[in-house]
Amino acid sequence: MRTGRRTKRWFWRWRSNPLRRRIDVLEAWLVLAVCALVAVGGTLAGAVAALAADRVFARQRAERTAVDAVLLTNTPAAASNSYRTRAEVRWTGYDGSVHTGTTLVGSGKNAGARVTIWTNAQGSLVTAPPSRETAAVEAGLLGTGAALAVTGLVVGAWGVTRWCLDRRRIGEWGSEWDLVGPQWGHKTS
Repeated sequence: MRTGRRTKRWFWRWRSNPLRRRIDVLEAWLVLAVCALVAVGGTLAGAVAALAADRVFARQRAERTAVDAVLLTNTPAAASNSYRTRAEVRWTGYDGSVHTGTTLVGSGKNAGARVTIWTNAQGSLVTAPPSRETAAVEAGLLGTGAALAVTGLVVGAWGVTRWCLDRRRIGEWGSEWDLVGPQWGHKTS
């Protein structure tokens, strides 16, 4: 059974206390600043990164166009249908000109088969843009990564600052003990 009063007090560094030092008050304000930076800065960085990534993916979906092409070479068969291999394809551009290039296509296709490729506004081969669902997941992951990076930087900076404060505090304790310590000692002989 517990008896006695609770000795731990919230916000003790801000309360009037004869043992409170200026460095304790400074540390209390720094803890508050770190919490605010993690909450606000991490959230803001995550939101900005996610929105920027989402804009990039939306621009890719708008700029890239699916085009029908003809496979010029056979592709080797694979055990999995999801396996893709490089093959040469031919397609007709927007201006009616014929283009050839190398891109990734599904395995096990014969020359002359129709495949879908993606081109940009200049008619060059590009990768397929991410779907809305994939783009949303990637934007979320990038936003989370940015938020965690900001949080890691803030917490790391706080760790270095705390180390410096502790070194200073230990130095102050040492100099105070040099003044008080001899008064506590007594001679035995």
